[in-house]
Amino acid sequence: MSSHSPSAAHGRTTSCRAGSVPVAQTSPWPACESCCSGSVRDTMHAVEICGFGPCDRHLAAKQKLCQRKGDHMNVVYPATFRRLRIGSVVLATLLTVGFAAQAFGQGMPAPSPNATLTIGIGVDLDTVDPAQQTTTTVQNVIDYGLQTLVAFDTQGKIKPLLATSWETSKDGLTLTFKLRQGVKFHDGTPFNAEAVAFSLDRLISGKVKVPIGAGFKSMQSIEAVNPTTVAVHLKHPDPNLLPNLSTTMASIFSPTSASKDGNSPTNIVHPVGTGPYQFTHWTKGSEVVYTRVDDYWGQKPYYKTVDFKIIPEANSREAGLLAGQLDVIMNPPVTDLQSLSQNSAVKLLKAPSDRSVFIAINTTKPPFDNVKVRQALNYAVDKNAIIKNVMFDSVNPMDSAFPSSLTGYCKVGAYDYNPDKAKQLLSEAGVKNLKITLGSPTGRYIQDIQFAQAISGYLRKVGIDANVRTMDWPSYVSAMLNKNGPFDLHVLGWAPGALDGPTQLQMFTGGSIPPKGLNTSFFSTPAIDKLASEAALNLDEASRHQQLCQIQKDVWQQAPWIFLWSQTLILAYNSKITGVSYLPNEKFETMAVHPKP
Repeated sequence: MSSHSPSAAHGRTTSCRAGSVPVAQTSPWPACESCCSGSVRDTMHAVEICGFGPCDRHLAAKQKLCQRKGDHMNVVYPATFRRLRIGSVVLATLLTVGFAAQAFGQGMPAPSPNATLTIGIGVDLDTVDPAQQTTTTVQNVIDYGLQTLVAFDTQGKIKPLLATSWETSKDGLTLTFKLRQGVKFHDGTPFNAEAVAFSLDRLISGKVKVPIGAGFKSMQSIEAVNPTTVAVHLKHPDPNLLPNLSTTMASIFSPTSASKDGNSPTNIVHPVGTGPYQFTHWTKGSEVVYTRVDDYWGQKPYYKTVDFKIIPEANSREAGLLAGQLDVIMNPPVTDLQSLSQNSAVKLLKAPSDRSVFIAINTTKPPFDNVKVRQALNYAVDKNAIIKNVMFDSVNPMDSAFPSSLTGYCKVGAYDYNPDKAKQLLSEAGVKNLKITLGSPTGRYIQDIQFAQAISGYLRKVGIDANVRTMDWPSYVSAMLNKNGPFDLHVLGWAPGALDGPTQLQMFTGGSIPPKGLNTSFFSTPAIDKLASEAALNLDEASRHQQLCQIQKDVWQQAPWIFLWSQTLILAYNSKITGVSYLPNEKFETMAVHPKP
């Protein structure tokens, strides 16, 4: 869209810090204004959800909602956990705060013959191969063309997608899917069980690098029973497999395409899927473009083209939105949230996410193989001051190795700012005059390079000279996956796509140390590995929670990270469009976006 330019005349104002999100001077919801500082405000529909934040870490304990009519509907968003039983498998899912103004397909105008939706994202892709990607932003892009057997809806429930139904055998060792009929890949070849088996086998064959593959290790083999039935055979019962099969890694693509357009069975550079859009091109460092599939099997989206613009600087993304060059942007500058919320030409979507943001410590490099040094780093950094002065209260401090939105979360405590304690621990470890490299991306996370520089300043106060180094995202990913690479510490965020506590465990276990996974602290202990394996397979909710809680305590004490905060998903978009929403696993949805009538 370029017909409307949000006026820049609204200017910028000093951000309000009376809470995590600015509160308007006048409000029709006086009861909401008394909520705690961690409350989340949806400026899109003027909905404030009271009780989500540091004053109420247990989301299930409070569902106080303040609401009024939005543009299209009454918006009621309870935040709580549910345990769902699917077949004979118990899995944990999150009933989340859904911001969808309009369900896909309801009130959609006829597809436009030429309209383009332009989305500003902060990082370049590292790959378009669904199995090999490492980043939620990249998943968001890939999802426009590829689909999975099942998916999460905006309420955190598993729904059918390319599968229409599924069942689990009594012994829990076979998960059988009935497939949607009449679906074709973008190259015209049929979607069938052979394609599913081909795609899922890549996750377990050992021939393809799968950095986030821990959730599929229970799969033994995939069998195409007949063209419309596929059976996934397991090594052992796995309560988390079904939600893991909803993630981008488990996307289904055309086997025929695997040997065309530069593709190979082990590396996909031109994905061919079944989604409403087909991949057109990727210009590295510039854009990724998708074109609508006019014979798509489901509801056709409005926009003919979706153009993802790669713009690392948050201020540049904001400028593009205000100039009418971009329709939607990820992570606008947090310094400008108040002014944007007061700009009638802009809408904001702010949503809780399951993302932990932290500084990963390379525990294989001396002196960081010493737990006292790692603990010293945590005491050396004033996280609360950074949250206030750099993050503008847009995040919530971590008090555990899990974000509070995951099942199995257990509050552990805090590494309060204590530079004297940090110096003492460094002295006990025999460390002085230490020079290190702290890696940080630019534009991947909210205020990433800014908070990395602030952390460098705090480390300097305890005698650690931390040089901050940034690079483009694909290069950054390669660097952090290399234990002998340039970083001693590096900024990273992790958002478990399956929304269950055991998914978080792969960041602390030996089976996910690169190249097998994304445990880029290269940290593990035999005790944590053993307990994590037991918890991942435990179907008893109470005892599993105890196991997960113990792991969180052990990880907190071992300190493989500088524990920072849980990030908020923030989108800004042109107020002349509607249908922007988000999913509970930090993905945003624009498939149903169209101009307002």
